[in-house]
Amino acid sequence: MKKLHFETEINSPAQKVWQALWEDKNYRLWTAAFEAGSHAESDWKEGSSIKFLGPSGDGMYSVIEKKIENKQMTFRHLGSIKDGKQIPETDWTNSIEEYILEENNGTTNLKVSVDVVESYIDIFKESFKKALQIVKEISENK
Repeated sequence: MKKLHFETEINSPAQKVWQALWEDKNYRLWTAAFEAGSHAESDWKEGSSIKFLGPSGDGMYSVIEKKIENKQMTFRHLGSIKDGKQIPETDWTNSIEEYILEENNGTTNLKVSVDVVESYIDIFKESFKKALQIVKEISENK
């Protein structure tokens, strides 16, 4: 597994960037860069479980390891979901996905780090580039 890092400067306060990332309608927009129909199911509280699902209902299940409103969201992936069943031991088990927002004078620097299985590195590099551009557009145009 390799840790990938992404960063983008957004001309919007952290609160708007946070909403662009985690409000359901916005989340569905930017995660479409990975797969159209992607969505998440959770109460979005620290320590809670979260399911990252594609349109078929397959995906990953994780835990929200850390949540600081408008500043940080960290997920620890626990396993995959296939045909509605949670499968614990996968290549992604214990991988971390983290979003850090740093605001300075109304501009937010969004930093993302994600552990990626080797065979998905190129896909994630391309998809995250598109996804963060969508987050930037949502944040700056609200």
